[in-house]
Amino acid sequence: MKKKTNKRQMRARHPERNRQRFGIFLFWLSLVALLAFVCRFAYVAVVGSVDSKHLAAYRASQYARKTALQAKRGSIVDRNGQAIAEDASTYTIYAIIDQNYTQNGKKLYVSDKAKTAAVLAKYLPLSEAKILAYLNPKKKTFQVEFGAAGTRLSLSTRKEIEAEHLPGIHFTDSPSRLYPNGVFASYTVGLTQTNATNKNQPLVGVMGLEKEFNAQLAGTNGYQTAQVDNYGYRLPKAKVKTKPAKNGGTVKSTLDSSLQSYLETLLASVQTKYKQASVTGVVMNAKTGEILAAGQRPTFDPSTMEGLEQGSSWQNMLVEDTYEPGSVMKVFNLAGAIQSGTFQPNTYYNSSGVKVASTTIHDWNHVGFGEIPFSQALPRSSNVGFVHIVQQMGEANQAKTLKDFGFGQKTGITLPNEATGGYNLSNAVTRAVMGYGQSINVTQMQILQAATAIANKGTMVQPRVVTKVTDPDGKVINYKRKVVGHPISATTAETVLDEMRDTINKPYGTGVTYKIAGADVAAKTGTANIANPKGGYLPGETNQLHSLLAMAPASDPQFIVYLTLKQNTAMTTPAVNVLNTIYHPLMTRLLALDAGNTATPAAETVTVPAAVNDSLTAATAALNKKALTASVVGTGNRIVQQLPAAGTQALRSARVVLLTNGAMTMPDVSGWSKSDVLKLAQLTGKKFKLQGAGYASAQSLKAGSLLGTGTVTVTFQKTD
Repeated sequence: MKKKTNKRQMRARHPERNRQRFGIFLFWLSLVALLAFVCRFAYVAVVGSVDSKHLAAYRASQYARKTALQAKRGSIVDRNGQAIAEDASTYTIYAIIDQNYTQNGKKLYVSDKAKTAAVLAKYLPLSEAKILAYLNPKKKTFQVEFGAAGTRLSLSTRKEIEAEHLPGIHFTDSPSRLYPNGVFASYTVGLTQTNATNKNQPLVGVMGLEKEFNAQLAGTNGYQTAQVDNYGYRLPKAKVKTKPAKNGGTVKSTLDSSLQSYLETLLASVQTKYKQASVTGVVMNAKTGEILAAGQRPTFDPSTMEGLEQGSSWQNMLVEDTYEPGSVMKVFNLAGAIQSGTFQPNTYYNSSGVKVASTTIHDWNHVGFGEIPFSQALPRSSNVGFVHIVQQMGEANQAKTLKDFGFGQKTGITLPNEATGGYNLSNAVTRAVMGYGQSINVTQMQILQAATAIANKGTMVQPRVVTKVTDPDGKVINYKRKVVGHPISATTAETVLDEMRDTINKPYGTGVTYKIAGADVAAKTGTANIANPKGGYLPGETNQLHSLLAMAPASDPQFIVYLTLKQNTAMTTPAVNVLNTIYHPLMTRLLALDAGNTATPAAETVTVPAAVNDSLTAATAALNKKALTASVVGTGNRIVQQLPAAGTQALRSARVVLLTNGAMTMPDVSGWSKSDVLKLAQLTGKKFKLQGAGYASAQSLKAGSLLGTGTVTVTFQKTD
């Protein structure tokens, strides 16, 4: 024990030696740590990675910015190649007002707010005072926007503002779709919406051709990667990696812009004046099946989405809606009876009524026409006559007729969500009322397809809205005339056309209202009760579907026109007269296009010249040279849009509305027709309320005032 105590005492008496040993220990420990650090540093320098992370790549990722190269969505064009839906960007303007935002002493914020407000007021539908209010917010903020007035700006407006070189003024852009004609076969052309699930495809088609050919129209984004500094500026000599974007393809439609615009004007006029639930119109090339014009009301403007408010229908009435067509079906039942050899044109029948099972069926006028031959059943639109006709055909021939004409089957038109329709022949009463178009559900495309067999000597062709599609890789698919059946012979078709002529030309025909002097037209009118979802039919004459199927020239039909008017609730004007306000001018124009069957002198129409991108002076001079009237909207000096579109036919002295690149202002519309004001509404996308009849005599917004979000009321008055 004593020995151990002595050793501790010996150690305590040599503190210097202990410190020396501890110092040596620390030296070697530090040396080992330094050596380890040097080795680790050397390893990192040579290998270039830490914890499986490559340092160069990691550094590059910290300072690299990957910018998407936006692919252009392909265009939809009319039969002449004129764009009716095309890629565009809209822009939102914003102002940086934080005075700390500078670079190298340069002010990057709005330094002169008064000047900025004065300049922006020339391009935005806002007053200087309102812009100043935005630039002087109550709370401190880095940047401000200008409300709805500062959104959805065009590229031309952005460039003009940028040319003013206003410090602190910037723009954000977003993919958009330009529909230059506004309301223009909207349900057929379709609509795009922002795609929230796929950033590489910012827009996706949700309706019409936009949806049907979305894969061909949608492009694929590219990208560009480069190193930037903390402020987002590209570093000097930075390497740039680029993958080009692949733009979308092109869809060439069958639509004729001139006819489509004219049809839209006619439909809009009816919609404004009468209180119908819906009205539709289609023009088809009888030989090829091409849809030249197609419209419906209610409708919407794809540029502004006006008309697609909550609760509005997104359905294309022409292909997605099924309905009971009424007496137009008599055309095809007559054709089936003639083809089957059961039609007896010279045999007389009592048209006062016919009993089927326990049901007595009367004619549409409730009393009939007395004893008449079956040859008058179609012109008079006798329901009783057609009950007899389908009974004489027999169930097998009736079923064959419906099948051969394509009813209960999709036509295959290249539009989404096409309905099938259907019928049931198991009941004697149902078979009887099908003779005059009740208890059978069809689509408008099925009616048009079946009508081609009558027009083409028995050859039935498929309806088409597209002639050619080019995909993003350049592959071309052509949609040519397609024969889908031969339900009747040429002799049968000729006989049916003669009966349809009598509908218009005979004094007892139901279509005498639609007669055009000097024109050879074959037609069939239709009136159908509308089915009640709860069973049976809706009561009253206002709950009916009125229609007209017309072919011209009847000797060799080139055009088929089909019009429908549903639930003419106002009943201030007979439905046939309402439809005639569409049919008469439309068919007159069609006949003018057909060589040798001119209903309107060709000298009265001229081709509208292209004015877009021209100076205001040059555009006005070009229109005056064509004897057209130029009306200017806006304060700019360059034309950005026009209606009617370039290349379309217009009557001499017709008004061409020109939209300039300046602030959108209200023109003086005194003396304008309703169709001219509707052009103004389509072109500007603003809300207009039309009152009265005749020509414009007053307007609620003074000429030269900015067109805002409010409704402009234009009053019309007849002149003696």
